[in-house]
Amino acid sequence: MIKLYGIRNCDSCRHAMTWLKQSGVKYHFVDVREDGLDENNLVRWQESLGWELLLNKRSTTWRKLPVADRDDLDSAKACQLILRHPTLMKRPVLEAGTKIRLGFNEADYKNLDL
Repeated sequence: MIKLYGIRNCDSCRHAMTWLKQSGVKYHFVDVREDGLDENNLVRWQESLGWELLLNKRSTTWRKLPVADRDDLDSAKACQLILRHPTLMKRPVLEAGTKIRLGFNEADYKNLDL
């Protein structure tokens, strides 16, 4: 089962959902704001993608964090921040079997042979 993780009002997530639907791909959407995140998934994504890519330092949520939370980042601290504030995660994250993709790129999605 293909899973798409993001938030409903995110433009990139909406583009990904529209593309999946128009392509006839069945998927399950997980709204990380409403449903939360599973730490095991987040750790696996960090191992595959790198925490630096997964953590959105351009988000409003990031700018509102205290400086102490933003300093001395490593994978463990980034993981805990994203678990506490799921909107810090770049979106969407698509899981298709063992394949993990960050963000929406139509050509990349096509190459996944979903």
